[in-house]
Amino acid sequence: MQTRIDHLVIGAGNLKQGVDYVRNCLGVNMPYGGVHRKMGTHNHLMQLGDGVFLEVITINHEIESPNSPRWYGLDDPFIQKQIEMQPTLLTWVVNTGNINELIQQAKFSLGKTELISRGDLSWYFGLPDDGRLLAGGMLPYAIEWQTDEHPSVNMADLGCSLHRLEIYHPYSSWIQSALKSIGALNLVKINSLPKNEAPYLIAYISTPYGIKKLYSCAVFNKILQRPSR
Repeated sequence: MQTRIDHLVIGAGNLKQGVDYVRNCLGVNMPYGGVHRKMGTHNHLMQLGDGVFLEVITINHEIESPNSPRWYGLDDPFIQKQIEMQPTLLTWVVNTGNINELIQQAKFSLGKTELISRGDLSWYFGLPDDGRLLAGGMLPYAIEWQTDEHPSVNMADLGCSLHRLEIYHPYSSWIQSALKSIGALNLVKINSLPKNEAPYLIAYISTPYGIKKLYSCAVFNKILQRPSR
């Protein structure tokens, strides 16, 4: 069973805000994806190289709300305020050929396996009961596609690819142990932080305009908290 990076997830207050953010960061216009009726969300999608993609996701207020919390912490009031102020890299997702086996061997809770669909696509996804981000977004969700080929082959290729993903965390050994348990330790670079600092993600993206970065919200909070000169 091989574990691979599947996609990166950007949360936003609405789709236009999220697409504008990606355009400002990467210089490309992401096309529309579709609706997740079970989750009460919708998205925009684009390729990030071989078998990897980028997703901008938001709550879809035009469809009925789900009976359980949405994924990626989108129902968390704190996260909602963060992404309304500034779209952010919320988390990442890994794929596997056997999600139930992955969940069983993980040293952290990946949630329960749920079958989800969007249009003709369907997949199994590990969902926590409360919809929370795993380790605040530092640890990945898990997905098992029910397709013969990875769905990114049918997404827009805008000349971007994932160069590397870095995790900054005050308990880096714990992150390493958790990722090792699901065969994902070699997928990211892990950096240590002082014990009093908030963890964050940085994704380095190769674009037609050079290497660009996508950040999680802790980076923006640091910028906002800097004293003016």
